[in-house]
Amino acid sequence: MEDFKIIQPAPVLAPYVKHYWLLKTVGDSATLARTVPTGMMSLIFHRGNRLLSVHENEFHPRAFLSGQEKTFADLQYDGQINMVSVVFRPAGVRAFFSLPINKVAGLRLSAGDMEDKELLELENTLTSTEDDKRCLLLTEQFLLKRLTRLAEHNLKRIEATIRLINSGQADIARLASAACLSTKQFNRIFSELIGTNPKEFSRTIRFQRALHILENNPRISFTALAYECGYFDQSHMIKDFKTLSGYTPSEFLAVCPPHSDYFS
Repeated sequence: MEDFKIIQPAPVLAPYVKHYWLLKTVGDSATLARTVPTGMMSLIFHRGNRLLSVHENEFHPRAFLSGQEKTFADLQYDGQINMVSVVFRPAGVRAFFSLPINKVAGLRLSAGDMEDKELLELENTLTSTEDDKRCLLLTEQFLLKRLTRLAEHNLKRIEATIRLINSGQADIARLASAACLSTKQFNRIFSELIGTNPKEFSRTIRFQRALHILENNPRISFTALAYECGYFDQSHMIKDFKTLSGYTPSEFLAVCPPHSDYFS
């Protein structure tokens, strides 16, 4: 049995936080799940049993900041899961954490790793609090206390380029021009705010767009899908699918229904 809920943040946090989600599962047998890059970072709390990262053969920390992912991951759990997650907008993490975001890609940083006493206190409180509403309230209070004003000129520049990437633009020179920055400056500032470089982020968002289109138009041909998502050709799309999900598009559709966490 699975209970999954999405909750919207307070308006003052909405520019930085996309949503929260809560997941509870109950079962007796071990289950394997595959995650794919979403283009967003998350702050995750395990209130029940923790997930096992199959490739690394180690359990997730009790609470951790998840950096931008570059490829898929296989996770195993025994069904007794109780998770709370804060899903940040692409540039949102820097409003709450001062660490170098571009150094976090592919990592799961615990409160201890970050030497973050406030996050450790929240972790201890949430893991001993059964009421979901109170957990979300405490999480929002933590975020509101930590909220800092980002350098607005850089934030607006990067958010403008993200909108272009969302619409299908992936040419780095054009994105840098839209941000009124040199290519070198653009790559540096983008990575500092987003946690990955523009090329890698664009690849992830193109993949997420493909999932979104497949979700809403399941009969579309792969040739048309590749064209609509801006891939050079179908083989380019297949290569990206293999890198980001471990499957070709046809294999992906055979094992799970397509869904885009980014565009949903």
